[in-house]
Amino acid sequence: MKSVTMCMFIPMTTEKSDTKGMDNLNTKEKDLKYIMHTYGRYDVALKSGKGAAAYDEDGKKYIDVSSGIGVNSLGYCDEGWVNAVSKQAGTIQHMSNYFYCDQSAELAEKLCTLTGFAKVCFGNSGAEANECAIKIARKYSFDKYGRERNRIVTLKNSFHGRTVTTLAATGQDVFHNYFFPFTEGFDYAQANDMESFKNTVSDKTCAVLFEVIQGEGGVNILDKDFVQSLVSLCKEKDILVIIDEVQTGIGRTGKLFAYENYGIMPDLITVAKGLGGGLPIGICMCSDKLKDVMSPSTHGTTFGANPVVCAGANYVIDKIANPDFLSEVEKKVAYLEAKLIKPYGVKSVCRMGLMIGIELENGDAHDMAIKCVENGLLIITAKEKLRMLPPLVITYDEIDEAVKILEKTLKESI
Repeated sequence: MKSVTMCMFIPMTTEKSDTKGMDNLNTKEKDLKYIMHTYGRYDVALKSGKGAAAYDEDGKKYIDVSSGIGVNSLGYCDEGWVNAVSKQAGTIQHMSNYFYCDQSAELAEKLCTLTGFAKVCFGNSGAEANECAIKIARKYSFDKYGRERNRIVTLKNSFHGRTVTTLAATGQDVFHNYFFPFTEGFDYAQANDMESFKNTVSDKTCAVLFEVIQGEGGVNILDKDFVQSLVSLCKEKDILVIIDEVQTGIGRTGKLFAYENYGIMPDLITVAKGLGGGLPIGICMCSDKLKDVMSPSTHGTTFGANPVVCAGANYVIDKIANPDFLSEVEKKVAYLEAKLIKPYGVKSVCRMGLMIGIELENGDAHDMAIKCVENGLLIITAKEKLRMLPPLVITYDEIDEAVKILEKTLKESI
């Protein structure tokens, strides 16, 4: 019995020694040693944040106009959000989807009531939400027309996720490499070109999937006439319209969802990023005619509809869906745009709401973003543009501070 006890303690002693060794490494060193290099990181280790301000491990302050690539819609550590999440974490943190959950049911009700969609399906990310929409579209067409009507048209320069299927759906050749074979069944049309879309659609097309603003593709805003014509043609042919609202949704454009700016009603939308307020969530919402397409075992995910995540999302939607809140977002948009066109070195600004692309007169956007970060501005890029996705709660003083840092950085680079 004693020898068994001694054997049990040997790995614990070894593990303790290894842990002590790891503690001697700083955050960057641990990251480089133990985490796969799937992101090219900026040279900053963030420690804390409040609102639009973040602080690194040395206490240096940054104004964050990236909000975790549009995730921190209410900024860092909104007090009400923290309380909602903490309370739920202390009540019940997870349950199997075989049981009913009040937080997910409440969130689904709010989203459907606000939008007019009929039902939602929960997941954990934008890519998962898009996978769900793709499956719904193909099953709807299979049930009604048979297995051959299964192709989906997406737009060139689009981005829909990093799974093998959503990479295939993404309309950028640069992503169609390494991971062969990619999922079949996607065709690509030119954005804002109705003739290209008509020529791409066939009798095998079951759906079209697109973003009304191509975020990763360069903050490219689709023309209203193009979108309306596309939707009209799809309605005639019973081709489902799927709008990827992963980055554009949850107040980002001054409306709860960006499609509202186009006077249309899609069959499906996908939502993620800003809805969770900082926790992972992905939702696919469908119209009434699609509400019974999926049945038990046709889709699912272990952590979808997690109570803690949904508690955070309920708080986010309650705050952002308020018309006064969205009106204030629009005011901030006008204020920020007026500020952005003044700095020397800015060639043009394209935006819808607080989704902003900045074209530079000279220089590489990625290099400029690195210099901005060094000067205290957390900003990201989209192709050849600087990209801003500030938290919707950014203050006017923080906007001034952000623009001041950008202007300083541009002047230093002349």
